[in-house]
Amino acid sequence: MSQNPNRSDFLQAWIPRGLLELQAQHRVPACTLEGLTPVQIQWCEGVLEDLRPLDADQSPPEHVVLPRLVDAHVHLDKAFTWQDHPNLLGTYEEALKANLVEHQSRSTELVLIRGERALQQAFMQGLRAVRSHIDSGGPGAASSWDALELLQRRWQDRVELQLVALAPLPFWTSAEAESMARRLAKCRGLLGGVLDPSMVGPAVDQSLKALLELADRHGLAVDLHIDEADHAPAQGVKQLLRALTITPVEVPITCSHASSLALLPQAALQRLGERMIRANLQVVALPLTNAWLLERRSDITPLQRPQAPIRQLQRSGVRVAVAGDNVADPWFPAGDFDPLSLMAAAIPLTQLLPWQRLGLAPFTTAAAGVLGLSWDGVLRRGAPADLVAVKGTSWSDVLRGSSSRRVLVQGQWLSSTFPTK
Repeated sequence: MSQNPNRSDFLQAWIPRGLLELQAQHRVPACTLEGLTPVQIQWCEGVLEDLRPLDADQSPPEHVVLPRLVDAHVHLDKAFTWQDHPNLLGTYEEALKANLVEHQSRSTELVLIRGERALQQAFMQGLRAVRSHIDSGGPGAASSWDALELLQRRWQDRVELQLVALAPLPFWTSAEAESMARRLAKCRGLLGGVLDPSMVGPAVDQSLKALLELADRHGLAVDLHIDEADHAPAQGVKQLLRALTITPVEVPITCSHASSLALLPQAALQRLGERMIRANLQVVALPLTNAWLLERRSDITPLQRPQAPIRQLQRSGVRVAVAGDNVADPWFPAGDFDPLSLMAAAIPLTQLLPWQRLGLAPFTTAAAGVLGLSWDGVLRRGAPADLVAVKGTSWSDVLRGSSSRRVLVQGQWLSSTFPTK
């Protein structure tokens, strides 16, 4: 039986046990020490038709298979702008300054070109869904929204694109807020904003109240940049929790970054995690950008760099995804919308172990859950035939980036995959 991934009907592969759901008639399969199970996958008309364990006397597979993956936090509107708007000091303040300058020169055409390039790379490298935050105040906002809504429609059969209105919090108290909410409702978008340590006081409380009321009234989910800081531990999350006691909502709320939570003492962090799960908050960790920007000093290498405390939050029951954030823009000079490269770069920073269920979930099932996708990424009968196949037999082969990769979309292998190695 051929194991050539160019065949369009079946493939023998190693599958992470945590992403495999077999039918009752199949025996519980053995797996390697890395949690990989040898399975034959069969599909028909774009749907997984059968998954069955390989017998011990069959040849071992030559590929590791994952579901097509999800990036729960990116910025398509500013991607690939580093060359014209570099942040040579590598600081948060300089990133913001360069971002504001770039924003002045945005046009629909420029954002379309950048967004098309980003989605093409994302698609060919194995992403099936992306959530992009869009700068939604200032002269570049209209052009950014026009371009990305067009791209959302253009790519809807290949990559699900969710759009978040990243606006200053006071915007949600303005006369324009209602029309933006209606626009978001039409494109299934989300309300967003930034809640950093400098934002305290009654005016901020009022802005949060207005945002939550607007979200609940229109049935819009919320995704906030919150506690992206190396001081004032969890100040933003605590402020959000207080707002939710006054203005409870039924819509999902995502806390992106949540970096300064790591500065809390363990007992306080556990209590906060319990409050977050009661409020139905979820988290998107962004370790690459946080490691690049936070705790930066001109004359020393920082010994501690705050990032979302993923495993502590998981123990409290909080759903946590890991995402890529910025790509080649003033906030981060690297990245290329490659989910396997993201995993390889994030693992040493987060010390997540992908051969453990909770180590793999932030890149797979938890990321799908944060985005509210209809498929959680578990490979089972009836799931979409959407796969990423990497030549190899171990997690090391997946993470080293030196193996060839093929992407299956709706039961068809893409003719070529970027990059081919």
